[in-house]
Amino acid sequence: KVLAILAALAAGCGSGPSAVESVELKGADEGVGTRDSALTSCVTAGANLQTTTDLNLRSGPATSYGILLTMPGSAIAKEAGGGCPTSGWYKVTYSGITGWASGTYLNLATSTPPSTTRDSAIVRAQSAMGFSYWWGHGGWKEGAAKGSCSGNCPSCTHSGSYGADCSGFLAKAWVVPSSNSNMATDSHPYSTISFNSDTSQWTTISRDNLLKADALVYNTDGAGHTFLYESGDGWGSMWAYECKGCAYGCVHNLRTATTTYHAIRHY
Repeated sequence: KVLAILAALAAGCGSGPSAVESVELKGADEGVGTRDSALTSCVTAGANLQTTTDLNLRSGPATSYGILLTMPGSAIAKEAGGGCPTSGWYKVTYSGITGWASGTYLNLATSTPPSTTRDSAIVRAQSAMGFSYWWGHGGWKEGAAKGSCSGNCPSCTHSGSYGADCSGFLAKAWVVPSSNSNMATDSHPYSTISFNSDTSQWTTISRDNLLKADALVYNTDGAGHTFLYESGDGWGSMWAYECKGCAYGCVHNLRTATTTYHAIRHY
């Protein structure tokens, strides 16, 4: 029985304090004046809009509505409201979340951002956002039901055909091994124990030198967690993509990481 419990711990992500630290989302400052270059007119439906600074994505077209997430500066969001603003606010989709953003801090993106292997990893990570946490699994399909998780893992209960835990998610985002390229095919080739040790596919790097699509990981006595780094201070607040736990699901959030975590690089 003890061996079975240890095996279960090795399969997925830990649920200890290190796995769920995050920074409370206060949102970006929207109190500054209107910029001369503010976006105010209609744009092509589905156009790419770029943030000029950290910008709140809200549940409605005014600052009185709740913050869904904060988009980092220079982020690309897709217009999702037919092209025309409502009281200066544009309906957009970012990281799988649709909400409203003030045109004061938006520009029309003039070109499609260059695609790199790191960009591609971020895009794959974004496609998982909103899906459920599924212990020991990794797979999601655009437009499919997100699934749900209840209870405390590893004794948690999952419903639905798609979802991922932290290591299943990272393996998909990084496409490791190379055969793990179909996001909709459920797979879980590695655990946090695997990611915690250097291999031919990933190596330890300094947290001072993090680049987007690197990852942070820890594993202590079989319990651990890993997440995909996007931007920010490797020793402070950073934007991350992760399948965080049963109560959270797969999320894009601002978080910190204790010194038990070390950074790893695939690309």
